Amino acid sequence: MSSDPSIKVQGLGKSYHTYGRPQDRLKQSIYPRIQRALHRPVRQYFREFWALRDISFEVDRGETVGVIGRNGSGKSTLLHLICGTLNPSSGSIQTRGRIAALLELGSGFNPEFTGRENIYMNAMLLGLSTAETDACYDDIVGFADIGDFIDQPVKTYSSGMTIRLAFAVQAQIRPDILIVDEALSVGDAKFQAKCFERLRQLKDNGTSILLVTHSSEQIVAHCSRALLLDHGEQVLMGEPRAVVNRYLDLLFGQDKAAPPAAVAEESRQAVQETGQAGAAPPAVAEPAYRLSGHDDLFATRPGYNPHEYRWGDGSVSILDYYLGVNGRDYPSSIAPSRRIVLAVSVKFLATVVRPILGITIKTKEGVTVYGTNTEILGDRRFRNAGRQHSSVCAEFEFDCRLAGGDYFVSVGVAKRHGEDVIPLDRRYDAIHLHVQPGGKDAFFGLADMGLRINAIQEKA
Repeated sequence: MSSDPSIKVQGLGKSYHTYGRPQDRLKQSIYPRIQRALHRPVRQYFREFWALRDISFEVDRGETVGVIGRNGSGKSTLLHLICGTLNPSSGSIQTRGRIAALLELGSGFNPEFTGRENIYMNAMLLGLSTAETDACYDDIVGFADIGDFIDQPVKTYSSGMTIRLAFAVQAQIRPDILIVDEALSVGDAKFQAKCFERLRQLKDNGTSILLVTHSSEQIVAHCSRALLLDHGEQVLMGEPRAVVNRYLDLLFGQDKAAPPAAVAEESRQAVQETGQAGAAPPAVAEPAYRLSGHDDLFATRPGYNPHEYRWGDGSVSILDYYLGVNGRDYPSSIAPSRRIVLAVSVKFLATVVRPILGITIKTKEGVTVYGTNTEILGDRRFRNAGRQHSSVCAEFEFDCRLAGGDYFVSVGVAKRHGEDVIPLDRRYDAIHLHVQPGGKDAFFGLADMGLRINAIQEKA
């Protein structure tokens, strides 16, 4: 960490008093004073709720830090404390430079005033003089791109127009610290792309950025570090992919799930119990790949990533995998446009109703390139599997349309419980794919869309 960070938070906490009845609030304002005056024990007529407790981190100049967590984890409270709109109950906050914040949709705007008038009022609140605002006014209006509505009252704006103008004001003044709380989720895709490009420019110019979002993709793609909060406590601060994986743990109930070692142990015990009962475990559906239906051999295969991230509730174990390209087993690299075969074996340690098997391909930075599952594809064969102690093999086949580089394949089995998806065994970033650069069809980006130039004609 820098010795002179833009934001320094130490032991930060914020508590609120909650009252069971309205009269308890009145009692709390009167009785404790009387009790102290009479030297009697002081009673409390409230319950203490800690929205944040013991939060500590630093943000360097020019660094983008993502803040992620489930609803009610304390993300917005943290940002309000850093901005100074709330006072901490414990700990300290040190900030350096001008702070600009998008905490709530249109916060700081007067709906009766026009967009033009609100620009000048917001700039004044941020410490800019009229002359300084005049100098950047055209950039603000151009970025917001709301046309003639700039001279209409803000109350006539749509939510998207309001956030466009609010972001334009905050981003164009070049603050030392910019705080964005889910604001970018309101704009359309084109505006979001423009916003993230502006964030990149601000970062390059030394602005420190705190980005609160529920999008794990945004955290991985745009942040150098990430902070995970849960129930007001700091769970993890570090590399974005590790933080996002831990967030998915919390989101899908990892705190109630069995660790990977326990999954493997349950697999062995289930096989032993089946053997003791005199019934041999069912064979894997596709023996040609020599996949194990009994022991976890996943880590023994070429291309396995020992830094995989695995979790699940222990009722299913993904035991083994096969990767082949044009008859080559477990190739160290794959040429573009080749046909890939990926097979996995799955052991059901308990009966699972309507299981779902899926795969995801991500870049080494954690950006998802492609993902699908048997439910999306409408494949009923795996859906009808799931009998306790059975082993099945599933085969995927797809074309390598990826640009040259390194990728990781995740595989997982889950089930639905109402609207929720319950992970049974997920092996994230478990298989490494190296795609060779080049090929007969030149392109740039992540994936080959198969574009062809059909004709070029000169017009008279």
